[in-house]
Amino acid sequence: MTPPANPRSETFDPADYESAKRMVQSEDPAVRRKVAEHPKTRPELLYFLAADAAAEVRRAIATNAGTPRQADLLLAKDREVMVRQAVARKIARLLPELSADQAMQIERLTVECLETLARDQATEVRGILAEALKDLPNAPHGVINRLARDVELSVCAPVLQHSPILTEEDLTDIIMKGPVRGAMTAIASRHNVSASVADAIARSDDEAAVTALLGNPSAQIREETLDRILDQAPQHEPWHSPLVRRPRLPARAVARLASFVADKLLKVLQDRDDLDPEATRGLVEAVRQRVGQAAAGTPGVPLGPVDFGEEAAGAAAGPEKPVERPSDKAARLNKEGKLTEKLIEGSMVEGDRGFVMAALAELSQNSAAGGGPHRRHPCAARRHRPGVARRADHALRPAGAVAARPDSAKNSA
Repeated sequence: MTPPANPRSETFDPADYESAKRMVQSEDPAVRRKVAEHPKTRPELLYFLAADAAAEVRRAIATNAGTPRQADLLLAKDREVMVRQAVARKIARLLPELSADQAMQIERLTVECLETLARDQATEVRGILAEALKDLPNAPHGVINRLARDVELSVCAPVLQHSPILTEEDLTDIIMKGPVRGAMTAIASRHNVSASVADAIARSDDEAAVTALLGNPSAQIREETLDRILDQAPQHEPWHSPLVRRPRLPARAVARLASFVADKLLKVLQDRDDLDPEATRGLVEAVRQRVGQAAAGTPGVPLGPVDFGEEAAGAAAGPEKPVERPSDKAARLNKEGKLTEKLIEGSMVEGDRGFVMAALAELSQNSAAGGGPHRRHPCAARRHRPGVARRADHALRPAGAVAARPDSAKNSA
């Protein structure tokens, strides 16, 4: 006689509706989970299992793409974090795969679900949602705006840096209301930061955000905004490196930078090949003033903040082929009365920066020492004519005014 079949050993097929109905009544959570996971399970059974006592079953329902949105809304409020995380991942994953009509439908059905997840008390759930929605062009604006204003950086930063949904007005308002620390840096790192948003960042006291803004080549920074940054830049060393590398630097900004950045960054400015002629002349004038001030502080010593490249020149020449150092060449030509404006400008055109800087230092020492008879050079006799010497002399007055601006700006603030 054949023994009766054991119900627990019976083979169930979740794809068969009648079989699935028996399975959801099983006392074994593993059996119910098979129904919850199956892609062909009927929506009404999935909705029924959304209230299952076993968290593993509810998580399977949350993961199933066929789960009706009404069930997702229940699961978005589930007491278990892992269930809410699964809902967040699934809905965000589905959005990019939908057509425009389907996206409109799913937004109508799930906007409440997404808003519920965006308000979730668990940072992990909100973070999953933010990461999943940050790049989507069809994400609900209300949800993105809430995530962008989150109190946790791990939640708001991905959306602030990447989301195309956020408007210029949204970003400006977030900046003005003082976001969580680090959020403004995320905004400054966005692609194509607008001029008004850049201005709002520049007006803040956030050093890291301004550093990120200056290092963002796609950020649109107006010249007036750049001037405001330069007013404060001497007191903010992290700004110096991105400033000297900033594309399309105006001539005025180049001259101001040359007055206070460190030696190695001054060399970065000198090595740039994208400066227009006016900016190049402004750089030379600013360097001449800087060298002159250094020479005046140390009379008779040919030292200044500029690297003339003499060590490199000597190393390249080798012991058997000595090469005249730029400073020695400048001193010799000056003594011979041949250190003329035409010669210096020609060296500028040829790109001989080491000699140009050494020549300017030599001329500055003449001014500091009072210009002895053997030191008088043709440039001094023609100081009223256009040229390097005259432009450098004229640069002293406005450059001095520029140097005073940070303090005056502080007083006005």
